[in-house]
Amino acid sequence: MGVRAARAGGGPPIYADRILSAVHNLTSTAGIVALAAGACALLALLFCAVLGLKLRRVRAAQRMVLGDGEQDLVAHAASIQQQFEALYGYVQDAAERLDNRMELAERRLDRAVAYRALIRYDAYGEMSGRQSTSIALLDANRSGLILSSIHHRDQARLYAKEVLEGKPELELSPEEDEAIRRAFEADGRQQSS
Repeated sequence: MGVRAARAGGGPPIYADRILSAVHNLTSTAGIVALAAGACALLALLFCAVLGLKLRRVRAAQRMVLGDGEQDLVAHAASIQQQFEALYGYVQDAAERLDNRMELAERRLDRAVAYRALIRYDAYGEMSGRQSTSIALLDANRSGLILSSIHHRDQARLYAKEVLEGKPELELSPEEDEAIRRAFEADGRQQSS
């Protein structure tokens, strides 16, 4: 429909008069519908503006997580999963290496001196001031050696006897037996303390 010609006095066209009179009359059905439509449009525009701001914040947060690349969220999650699996594999490998090193260190420590005792005595009863000694040096498996140094006025002799799992290879003197007993007793006292 075209706009009708203007009135003879230069006022608005007749067709526009009819529309404006209907809109100006807000109590009519057309006026109420126009107001409701305008209010809905205004609310929709406000809602779109709020959603636009929220979307801008979400995209900024997404850029912060994803970086400036062209990667989407699913690809980024898959990449993180791959990196996590690689890290998990590395940690498992490192833990296995550490377990192996710990086992080796424990085996080496088991062979270190764990029990020791020193006994001083006068081997010949000469009142020489208890210059003779027997020392027990044993590992965690109760293996090691007994060293006995027997001092006399003119000479000194050194004897070494091997012990395997608490059993000597040769018969021990009473002082050497005492050294082994004290070595194991000293460990028992330390563990109970």
